[in-house]
Amino acid sequence: MSVVPVLRQADIFDELTPTQLELIGSICTERHYQAGDVIFEENTPGDEMYIIANGEVEIIVDPALIGHESNAPRTIATLRRGQSFGEVSLVDEGLRSASARCSLHDTHLIVIPRDKLMLLCDTYPQLGYKLMRNLAADLAMKIRHTDLQVREQITWSQDKR
Repeated sequence: MSVVPVLRQADIFDELTPTQLELIGSICTERHYQAGDVIFEENTPGDEMYIIANGEVEIIVDPALIGHESNAPRTIATLRRGQSFGEVSLVDEGLRSASARCSLHDTHLIVIPRDKLMLLCDTYPQLGYKLMRNLAADLAMKIRHTDLQVREQITWSQDKR
């Protein structure tokens, strides 16, 4: 299957030319998962990002990892076709900030390795600029959404008192 039509749907690749999308497509691999399969765990190293070609993925945080023993893991986002996740590991090569788990059978993911993507960005600076601009916009949107969730949680917990 050609991954380019899936890449074209992802906001992170907005305004890339067909040739640039083909270049990115050439470094991608594909993986298939079933409902309940864990793609990656929170607090583990990451060196790839994912685009959902088909299916659904839950992004999960575990409050116990920061000392909140009374709280069970919590789904903070459910992602679908054309959405990306795992981008933060492309930027800082740090530990995963959440876990990712498939929530539907026959989930099909496009996998983009960091090392190959960075080589493409270095080799084709115009592609790299567009991609990094889109990546920054995507991460900013996710940060704003998280900020809103935190504000709602703070307000809700203060109203409960």
